[in-house]
Amino acid sequence: MRRRRVAAPPRATDFWPFGGMILMAATLFLYGASGLVAPWWAVVVLLVLWLALFVLACSWWSSHPRRITVLALGALALWFASLVAGASLLGWSA
Repeated sequence: MRRRRVAAPPRATDFWPFGGMILMAATLFLYGASGLVAPWWAVVVLLVLWLALFVLACSWWSSHPRRITVLALGALALWFASLVAGASLLGWSA
């Protein structure tokens, strides 16, 4: 008697990379809206930095999916620290 091969059940999709990319998209809006407080050159620097972090997150999609969420939270903290430091040290204001 010949045995039938049964396909393995599909693996559950991990939410970590998707959640991290959702957070990265949210931080993009924050980085872009920084123009309300920061000068144009600081916004350009922040957006270039965000783009570099986004490329890093894309490269980590398969190999390190949980790191994407940590990276996105770090991008959020970096944005906050940059605006607070700019406002207190460089006099940025609305």
